[in-house]
Amino acid sequence: MVNIIDISLVSVLIYQVYKLMRGSVAIKIFLGFLSIYLVYLVVNAAKMELLSSILGQFMGVGVIAAIILFAPEIRKFLLIIGRSSILSNENVLQELLFWRKKESNAFNITPIIDACKSLSGTSTGALMVMSRNSELKFYAESGDLIDGMVSKRLLISIFNKYSPLHDGAVIIYNGKVKAARCILPVTEKEVPAQFGLRHRAAIGMSEATDTLVLIVSEETGQVSMAKNGNILHNLSFQEVREILNNYLTGQDIDEKFDFLSPFESKKFKQRPAEA
Repeated sequence: MVNIIDISLVSVLIYQVYKLMRGSVAIKIFLGFLSIYLVYLVVNAAKMELLSSILGQFMGVGVIAAIILFAPEIRKFLLIIGRSSILSNENVLQELLFWRKKESNAFNITPIIDACKSLSGTSTGALMVMSRNSELKFYAESGDLIDGMVSKRLLISIFNKYSPLHDGAVIIYNGKVKAARCILPVTEKEVPAQFGLRHRAAIGMSEATDTLVLIVSEETGQVSMAKNGNILHNLSFQEVREILNNYLTGQDIDEKFDFLSPFESKKFKQRPAEA
């Protein structure tokens, strides 16, 4: 019984590692290491001492080599564990010490939807990071701090192509635009050619943090959303409102993104965006 549990846990671990690295160059290296390790197990079980000794030496050095080669993936794995931990919430100590009821970070998202409609209609590119549990100070400090209430006019003025703040992302937390012109991490995954740097940055930010990122394409005016390294493409404004509202009220929206594997199947939803 214990052996069955052990094998099951190892299988789940291998699958999660594969899921983490799929779509990147690292997956080929990982499969190579896995193949060599399986061969090592076979020759070791077959009592081939010479080959087993050679592969054993290689596997000993291979652990150090793997740490160096998979440094970005290991960092991403630790980020995922950290953001899913209860300690990742900035207010968790206050909630535990003072027994405060956790408040919802939902706010009026109509200005965001209205701004997206205007930006989409004029094919003005935009990148908005919605955070529920953190002010994202590290990323906010990479841009210009604003700390202003969210409004349609503010967002449109920021992303106006003649504005000095338009180049970069806006971070929205607790109903306020915390900062603009922020620099986001770019994903290392392979993405379709139709996605530019704005979409790559949105996917990278959703991989590194527990945020929901909204993108308005400058080329097509289509609206997309990124979460957990996946992206929903060409969404209607009603879908944007629903997903954003669910995210801010603490509902689980991961399943809406998990079913889509844009880096492998490259099949995207094709529907006209609502006006």
